[in-house]
Amino acid sequence: MNKTNQPSTGKEEETCAQKAMHRAISLIGDRWTLFIVYNLLGGPRRFGELLTMGNVSPKTVSQRLKMLEEIGFVERHAFAEIPPRVEYHLTEKGQALVNILDAIKDFGEHYLMDNEAKSIDPLAAPDCH
Repeated sequence: MNKTNQPSTGKEEETCAQKAMHRAISLIGDRWTLFIVYNLLGGPRRFGELLTMGNVSPKTVSQRLKMLEEIGFVERHAFAEIPPRVEYHLTEKGQALVNILDAIKDFGEHYLMDNEAKSIDPLAAPDCH
C-alpha cells in the first residue's frame, strides 16, 4: 500500500530496487575501493601495506579508507604506541562484500584471459600463467 492507501503498482518497488542498485554500483564500481576491501579480506592492514596494491596515490587510498570508514565497511584502530601505528580492518558489513569479490575474481579467471585483460587495462597486473 502506498501513502494514499492504494495498492502498490510495483513502480515504487522498482524505484527502490534501482536506488539500491545504484548505491551498490557506486560503491563497488570504484577500482581502488574494491582493491582496498579485497586486501582487507586477508586481515588487518596498515596504510603503507595498502599502498602496495598498485599505481595508487596515498591521497586516493586515504580518501577511500575515510569513505569506507564513514559508511561502516572499515574500522580504523589506532594503537597507543610510539611511533604511532594504525591498522584498518573490515567490519561485518565490509565482510558482506566477500561473495561479490569472489564472483568478480571468478569472472575474471573464466572470461578475461591475460591477453584480453591487457586490451581492457594496459596497466593490468602481469600474466599469472
